[in-house]
Amino acid sequence: MRYSISALRANLYKIIDQVLETGVPVEVVRRGRRVRIIPDKPRDKLACVREQPDLLIGDPEDIVHLEWSDQWRP
Repeated sequence: MRYSISALRANLYKIIDQVLETGVPVEVVRRGRRVRIIPDKPRDKLACVREQPDLLIGDPEDIVHLEWSDQWRP
């Protein structure tokens, strides 16, 4: 995202929180020059993955032991 210095001043805390939550850098433009605000550590890409226990219905062990070799064609 790109913001003007006025927009940054008006929404500083919101923009900083956004960068920290998403890990996406923000550019600020002043007099035609750009400055980037980036988090000091990259965000873990799996941090936003939510557990979904109802996604798989049945016993996961049944999937592990499925026999697919008769359907596989190299």
